[in-house]
Amino acid sequence: MYTPINQWAEDDRPREKFLIKGKSTLSDSELLAILIGSGSRNESAVQLCQRILASANNNLNQLGKLSINQLTQFKGIGEAKAISIAAALELGRRRRSEDVIELDKITSSRAVFNIMQPIIGELPHEEFWILYLNNSNKVIHKAQISKGGITGTVVDSRIIFKTALEYNATSLILTHNHPSGKLAPSDADRVVTKKLKLAGEQLDILILDHIIITEIGFYSFKDSDIF
Repeated sequence: MYTPINQWAEDDRPREKFLIKGKSTLSDSELLAILIGSGSRNESAVQLCQRILASANNNLNQLGKLSINQLTQFKGIGEAKAISIAAALELGRRRRSEDVIELDKITSSRAVFNIMQPIIGELPHEEFWILYLNNSNKVIHKAQISKGGITGTVVDSRIIFKTALEYNATSLILTHNHPSGKLAPSDADRVVTKKLKLAGEQLDILILDHIIITEIGFYSFKDSDIF
């Protein structure tokens, strides 16, 4: 019996299920249904995609070989939807052919310097960056938080930890540059470090270090026993 997707339980609808339960919980037909958006008058997008997959023996590699003309033979699949399906499968094919990027692993303050010096070490102004790490101390994301100086007002802890939660980061490393070339931390550097460390403790997200970077050197709060 045909029931429109908008009448399904919220956490059974493909888009909502993707957001609530995660992409790995969706079937191939549900993922395809998100691509095409809607089905036909007599069947939902999921039912339509189930039929399309069945025609390809439920094999995505075989489905990827279907032409636009073959896909548009299914009622409810016009040229635009057929192109969306073909484009998604082509992206998947290209993804398989590319090498997996090896994440940088942080084993020391020197490793942080090697990552960040080319980014901020020679800038004429200050920038504050965060390295987001997983539980293997590998960098899963890095982001600029502020530019032009560091104070408690420009380093927004809400943004920093919101991003950490989005990337499932378990720890962070704070970094910023000193265009003057001086490595000693300022009072503002110390205040920001303490503020973020305390905020992280409330969320069980560790601040592992705060590293000041210049063109030729660096200063680590952790190595200097400030933590």
